[in-house]
Amino acid sequence: MSETPRTVRCPTCGKSVPWVAESHYRPFCSARCRQIDLGAWASETYRVPSSPPDASESDGFAPPGQPRD
Repeated sequence: MSETPRTVRCPTCGKSVPWVAESHYRPFCSARCRQIDLGAWASETYRVPSSPPDASESDGFAPPGQPRD
């Protein structure tokens, strides 16, 4: 029984990519699209949202020269 492999869209260009071991650059369609995506992360075009650390939460670490709570 041969199953049709799952396909995903390349995050860079949108081309369909089969999700199989032979697709060396998956989820990207090519080395070029993979490099474009890496460059976007390196140039901070993509960012993971976060909130600033809460000053009331102390993890036990203090900057050098500062006493711990």
